[in-house]
Order: sequence, then structure tokens, then C-alpha cells
Amino acid sequence: MRAIDIRLLRKKRTGDETVFFNLTKELLAIDKEHQYLLLTDENNPQEIALIQARLGCVGQKNVQFVSLIGKNRFVWNLISVPWFLLTNKVDTYHTQYILPFLVPQRTKVLLHIHDVSFRAYPKLIGWKDLFFLDFFIPRSLARAERILVPSQFTKDEIVDYYGVAPEKIVVISNALGEDFLVSGNDVSPLLVQKKYHLPEDFIVYIGTLQPRKNIPFLIRAFAELRKRLPQMSLVLVGDREGHHVDSGIERALEETGVAESVCFPGYIDEHDLKGMLQSSSLFVFPSLYEGFGIPLLEAMSQEVPVAASDIPVLHEVAGEAAAYFDNTSIASCEEKLYTLCTDREQRARGISLGKSRLSYFSWKKSAKTLLALYETLV
Repeated sequence: MRAIDIRLLRKKRTGDETVFFNLTKELLAIDKEHQYLLLTDENNPQEIALIQARLGCVGQKNVQFVSLIGKNRFVWNLISVPWFLLTNKVDTYHTQYILPFLVPQRTKVLLHIHDVSFRAYPKLIGWKDLFFLDFFIPRSLARAERILVPSQFTKDEIVDYYGVAPEKIVVISNALGEDFLVSGNDVSPLLVQKKYHLPEDFIVYIGTLQPRKNIPFLIRAFAELRKRLPQMSLVLVGDREGHHVDSGIERALEETGVAESVCFPGYIDEHDLKGMLQSSSLFVFPSLYEGFGIPLLEAMSQEVPVAASDIPVLHEVAGEAAAYFDNTSIASCEEKLYTLCTDREQRARGISLGKSRLSYFSWKKSAKTLLALYETLV
């Protein structure tokens, strides 16, 4: 039996939820032979039914949902999952970052690590989270049979920071979510603009508002852009009340005086994201550090020009399709934003290259890699 930790599903966790949802969905679609146990901390039958429907596994005989006690991560890792693994013959267990306190030796562990920003930029992490990660991550990496990462960049980072053997780490690329692949039944851009009270002309960012996302820097670059394009607004899609939000955002808004031109629509429903991107003038991704960068693919799929931070992993994702800027230079960022807003030739080039770039990434291909990995471990 193969157990997958799906606690992330329907938790509005953006990136890592997208990864586990799409990999699990594709895995269950291509493997009807082996038994899968989907471990969740959800015990509401209606909610589980919704997850089951979204995964497309209703009535699938080789799939079983298992509700465990553990809304608190400590209860989950110290009691619920260890007891379940000890009392059930589970061949493989697939989770992310932190392993349970005790995993039987008979169970092979696949550990998903999306990025190691907490090692690269420890000062940007809350001290409690940093202590927790510093204590548990090395132990989890050592116990795992295989470590799954979304990019070669993240693989290299884990090797450098933790001394893990490269052959133990497998790159399983992220890709576009299903909502961006299926045409038809799209919500119109105009309706999305009305629903979320969006401005007419805007640049958009999608992601968390944590310090490593470099949002105060973006606000300052946008303030400079407004001097040349006073009609332009900035839309920051992310949870303003979420975990570890960058306190510098409010300070940047106050110091630049552009608060009235910056919109925070909060969490956007998956089926509305396409309409939002289609409404935008361009997409910007100013991160200091990433493990992959799914929003780049989402923007390119909607024929939106992309301006991105000049860091290795984003080159790995977007190739030549993005316009890159120095994420420490406000002038560099402002110039790229201005060019993509005004230069039709540059916009058309980015859109064309973005379309061709999408073919490099596929959840189905990644799920096949994951399935083959399961086979080698058991």
C-alpha cells in the first residue's frame, strides 16, 4: 500500500497545495493497480467528498481516504501518523518537509522539498519556524529514501546546504494546474474585474506575501513606474493576513504614497485566476528566492508578458520568455516594467516564447516519473 499525505488539499496553500493536488490526481489516473491511502486531517464527509471529486477518483477501488486526528501538526507528526504507519503495512509514505516522529523501517519514505529558502535566507523566517525547520529537516532528509524537488536548482541547494548525496534527490518538475489547461467555461475577465473590484489597467503579482517574495521592493519600483505611467495600478494577489506576512509591505506603501493604487484582492478562486491574468497588462515576480515558480507558467499560458527576478531557478522555468531584472535594483525593475507595458514588440516576443515554453512541463509526465520511482523502491 502507498500512503500520500494530502492535508494540503483545499487549504488555500497556493504553491505546495497545487503540487500535491496535481501529482496525486495524475498518479491515481495512471495507476489503477496499486492501493493508495490518502491521509487527511479532514473528517467532514462533505469536504472529503469534494476532495475526492476534484481528484477524479470517485468510485476508484484502489483509492481509500483515511481521516486521522491531527489539525495540529505536532499531534499529526508525533501521534496520528506514527500510530497509523505502525499498525498498517504501508510500503511507501509520501509527505513534505517534516517526517513523523517515528516511521517503521519497512516503510519507504518519499520526502517532497519545494525549496530551502529557510536556509538561504534565515533572517527572513520567524524564529519559531526556523528553530522547528533546523531541528527536523536534517533528520527528515537523512531518513528519506528519496527526496523529491521541483528543479535542478533546489537539488543543488540541498546538496550544498545539507550534504545529501545527489543520487538520492529526484527532480520532478512542477507544471500548469488543470484549470489553466482546460479551455471553455472560463470566467470572463470583465466579470473577474468586477468580482474583485480590480482597476482597469494593472500589473499583477500572484503568490504569498512573505519576506522572500520581495514585495516592498516591488511596491517601490511600482511607485517609480507611476511617474511615467500614472494610470497604472498594482494588484498583489495573496493573503494579507496569512502566515509570516512581510511587515515591510505597509511601510513601503506609506513611504511611497501609492497605497490607493495598490489593490489586495486576497485569495483568488482557482477558476478566476485565468480571468484575472487576462485582465492584466503584465505579470511580475520579484522574488529573492524560489524553488520553482508555477505563477510564471500560469501567466504565460494566458498570453501575459512576464517580468521576473534574475535568479537561476526562474531562468530554469521561463527560459528566454521572461524579461529579467536585478531584484536589488529598483531602477532595473522599473525599466523592465515600463518596457513591457509600452513596447509592443517586446510584449509580443515574450508572449510567443512563453507559449512554446509551456511544453517543457507536464503533470502527467511528472506523475509517470513518480510512479516509476515508487516501483523502484518497493
